[in-house]
Amino acid sequence: MHPRRWNGRFHLEVAGPPDGAAGEQALIDQVQSLPVDSAQRAAAYEELVRRYEFVVKSCVRRYRDSPEAEEDLMQVGYLGLLKAISNYNPELGPGLAAYAQPCVSGELKRHFRDKRWQVRVQRASQELMLAVRGVRASLTQELGRAPRDRELAEAAGISVADVREAERAEMAFRPRYLDTPVSGEDDEGMTFGELLGGEDPGIDHAVEADALWSHWAALPERQQRILAMRFYGNMTQAEIGSRLGISQMHVSRLLDAALNLLRDRLTDGTARPRARRARRRRSSGAATSARPAMSCDAP
Repeated sequence: MHPRRWNGRFHLEVAGPPDGAAGEQALIDQVQSLPVDSAQRAAAYEELVRRYEFVVKSCVRRYRDSPEAEEDLMQVGYLGLLKAISNYNPELGPGLAAYAQPCVSGELKRHFRDKRWQVRVQRASQELMLAVRGVRASLTQELGRAPRDRELAEAAGISVADVREAERAEMAFRPRYLDTPVSGEDDEGMTFGELLGGEDPGIDHAVEADALWSHWAALPERQQRILAMRFYGNMTQAEIGSRLGISQMHVSRLLDAALNLLRDRLTDGTARPRARRARRRRSSGAATSARPAMSCDAP
């Protein structure tokens, strides 16, 4: 057996017919014993791949519903076949075809597990998705419609929860791109990403809080405590006065002064002054009786 180059590729010139177990084993021995750069080894590899190409096609056929191109899967399958040829030991198996089939299938599974997933999914969920996909295809053909989750679970021998987990894994395998056009009369020219999310009011609140904090130190310490108790502690003015030992009226004046100061700092003095609420007039007798009880603390 001698290699001969035709159009840049190696082909075999065989004195006798290469078919049969003896001829096949001779090719395998050449692959496993000759140097890597040997032309005869390359020719033996090519002949064995030609003979066992049907194993690769059989394994790839299982993934015909996959979004992956068949040509790409065939290349992955050929890689598994080459590994099988290099590692085959006739003493451990009945034949190269039986040994190559799990090698090719395993190479395809590793390809899908490691390179096709856009989001990392546990291996158990990946295998569950593949099993449910096969059952769904057969049930769809048998029922003439898309099977329900319970029907899928009964046919696959799993729970409904497992079926839904497989569907979530399928979503991770086939994500929707944000720039995918959205069809619809009201969504003309829009993409999928433009329909997701919305305005977050917390962002404006964070910006305003940051601006407020930059002027916080300008307030006296007591006014800082009053603002914190009023707007963060949700305390009433009466409760604040009781805590600080001052009247509710005094708390109101201090609160107004603090808010006016912050408003002027934030608006550079362009804000309109805050309107005071009108107070009820009391009768002279009531005012006279109430005046001694009013706090005279300075603001």
